[in-house]
Parts: sequence; structure tokens; C-alpha cells
Amino acid sequence: MIKFSLKQILTPSITIAIICLMWFGPVRISYVENIIISILIIIANYIEYHGKPFSALGFQREKFTVKNILVLASLVALGLFAFYAFILVPGITKLTGAPIDYSSFDQLRGNLPACLIAVVLVWATSGFGEEIIFRGYFMRQFVKFFGESRISIVLNIVLLACFFGFMHSQQGITGQLVTGIVGGLLALIFYLRKYDLWFVVAVHGFFDTIAIICIYFGLA
Repeated sequence: MIKFSLKQILTPSITIAIICLMWFGPVRISYVENIIISILIIIANYIEYHGKPFSALGFQREKFTVKNILVLASLVALGLFAFYAFILVPGITKLTGAPIDYSSFDQLRGNLPACLIAVVLVWATSGFGEEIIFRGYFMRQFVKFFGESRISIVLNIVLLACFFGFMHSQQGITGQLVTGIVGGLLALIFYLRKYDLWFVVAVHGFFDTIAIICIYFGLA
């Protein structure tokens, strides 16, 4: 049986409690929320992992290469988006009978300045923010406590995918289901890439960039 120090138990417990308070408490910070949470996680990991917060999240220096980030990740993002647009969204929409609510993105249609700002924001809050939170921290903490058995990894991916979908409730039931599945696929990629967070950050960032381009041209 693995034994954990008090610091290894208290640090993530307090961190996750603060994150939940920020997400579900009476005060919401909107766009910068995930950025603040990411900074909190980096500080927590600095405390827990003896001054090595980034490697504990999965930011592996040797995997930060042009081939991995700009070539492979962009191709995976393109394939994932094709699956999302042509199979996942139509399939889930048919199942639920309710289209995804994209109304929060209406201001981006045909608005180039707004889209350019949105690209920067999604890379910061979704690409880096959500991947640091969900894959880099939550998924890695789950592995730390419950190991990497096949059952543990499946539960890890499924539970966090459900929570990831739940956190996108503004897109309606179809959006939640679709986002949850995409989140599960990102988690699976993270696991198969041996916890290479640079890679899934890039995949997520490119995926959202393609989505913004589609919204700009009225394709979504």
C-alpha cells in the first residue's frame, strides 16, 4: 500500500476545495478564472513537488519540439475536429434532439477583431487553463492516489470526462455530452502520450482555433 505524506494529502485537498469554491461559489470571475486557477495549481505543485511544479503537471522539456507541437498536435487537432464536426455533433444531436447552443459565440460571426481576441483567450483559458486543470492536475492527482491499473485509468478518464462536460453546461445537453466525449479523448491522448501536457495543450488550442475560424465564416 502506498503511503502519502500529510503534505501530499493536504495540498491537493485544499487546492481542489479552493477551485470548487471559485467554480461554484457566489462570486464568478469569468474569463480569467481558469488562468487564476492554473496559477494556484502551479503554486500548489511547487509546494507538493519540491519546487518542480511544471514537470509534475506533464510539461516535459524534451517533448517541446516543433514536430510535436506544430506538426503532430495540429494534425491530431484537425482529425479530432473532423470527428467532432462530422460524426460526434450530428450523432449526439440526433440522439438528444437538441442542437448545441452556440449563442454565446454569435458576436464572433464575421467579426475578425473579436475572433483574433478570442483565439488568444481560448489558448490562455482553454488550451493552457483547462488542460492544466483537468489533465495536468486532476488526472495526475487521480493517478497519484489510485495508480495506473487499467480500471483506474478508465475510471479516471470517464469521471473527468463527465465533469468536463458538466462544466460546459452553457452549451446545453448536447454540448455537454459532446464536450465530455472530446474531453475524454484529450485525456486518452494525454495518457497515451505518457502525460505530455505540451501536446494536449497544443491539440486543444488548435482545435478551438479551428472552431473559431468555422464560427467566423458561419459554418457552426
